[in-house]
Amino acid sequence: MKTKNIIQPFPIKKPRVNVVTLGCSKNTYDSEILMGQLRGNSFDVVHESGELASDDIIVINTCGFIDNAKQESIDTILQYSELKEQGKVGKVIVTGCLSERYKPELEAEITNVDAYFGTNDLQNLLQSVGANYKYELLGERLLTTPSHFAYFKISEGCNRPCSFCAIPLMRGKHLSTPMEQLVKDAENLARNGTKELVVIAQDLTYYGLDLYGKRNLDELLRRLSDVNGIEWIRLQYAYPSGFPMEVLDVMNERSNICNYMDMPLQHISDNMLKSMRRGITKQKTIDIVNAIRDKVPDIAFRTTLITGYPGETQQDFEEMMDWVEETRFDRLGCFTYSHEEKTHAHQLVDDVPDEVKQERADAIMEIQQGISFDKNQERIGHTYKVLIDKKEGDYFVGRTEFDSPEVDNEVLIDASKHYATVGSFVNVKIDNAEDFDLYGQIVK
Repeated sequence: MKTKNIIQPFPIKKPRVNVVTLGCSKNTYDSEILMGQLRGNSFDVVHESGELASDDIIVINTCGFIDNAKQESIDTILQYSELKEQGKVGKVIVTGCLSERYKPELEAEITNVDAYFGTNDLQNLLQSVGANYKYELLGERLLTTPSHFAYFKISEGCNRPCSFCAIPLMRGKHLSTPMEQLVKDAENLARNGTKELVVIAQDLTYYGLDLYGKRNLDELLRRLSDVNGIEWIRLQYAYPSGFPMEVLDVMNERSNICNYMDMPLQHISDNMLKSMRRGITKQKTIDIVNAIRDKVPDIAFRTTLITGYPGETQQDFEEMMDWVEETRFDRLGCFTYSHEEKTHAHQLVDDVPDEVKQERADAIMEIQQGISFDKNQERIGHTYKVLIDKKEGDYFVGRTEFDSPEVDNEVLIDASKHYATVGSFVNVKIDNAEDFDLYGQIVK
């Protein structure tokens, strides 16, 4: 009996997806989840590759937070749209905060983008490129950071009413991720070599209220601390009003929870705090900073401030300068106010000239530079546990527990005299210090 030859069709090669990430660490996390889903659908996925192919699908994860970030996102969309017109890439897809907030305007102005998606449109985005959302990959990611640390998002959105902030417009209301899922995600990361979790959210301190009826960050930290292989857990973006002090008890109990707190305080003048709708006064702000430092004396306290908010007088600004000098934050960043549509503050007159906003921000950072230098000088002669992030030029570059990736101080170790493996912990004795860098030698 003869059998017919059955011709098997050649599998259709899927185009490569090149993901471009703009904005904050929360966007980094979202891009990594997207890339994990695409890889799970057998796509070849790269992150911000400069080598382009004519059939590449470019996915731009945009930021829409403040004017500079919005402009960078628009410029990037225009850049890849032009490459598409030239036939150098196949499709251009835009996602993230900017397209969540301005999708109709973007569709009208930049018409050769293939599709625009918002911050919660992952399933639709995947479908648009011929991929399915795989629930079994929940929490799976392709890290874009070095594998030894990962941003670890524990909730989405924000319920705070801050007048200047457009995040709730782009990210929605606060939504905590269940604790069991987060522990499983941490275990997966640890199995793949991650040693540091940088715990992020728009508001860490709200975690659990929606799921468990109470602030539950302390319990989450205990459970994450128990995950084998996680040696550092770092907290970013805590809110001062209603801060759960029991978190500090866990910090003191557990050696793998870094003595580090990132709490954006924004301003200190009561006039400004009230107009900003921060739900806190100057005295309560001072009290919470003091209480945190009293409970964890060795804590590195990081904050961010805004200059040039509507109605900010010279007196308001000088009050903030004096407070920065008195408080001596370990780490500090400063933004100029950005007048954002549909926020409460947009109803106010943006009455501080841009050059004055910048001058005030520069003055704050000049004060902080001196404070940072003094505090770094105090580190000389001491030995610290350092996580090696990279080899750069003549130095191995790492961080202490008091420093978050990309925004804080670094420890530089002369590679001609010492050897270290990227992703490893070493003990470093500090022998020199500058404004924002420490220099040291590896010791046993």
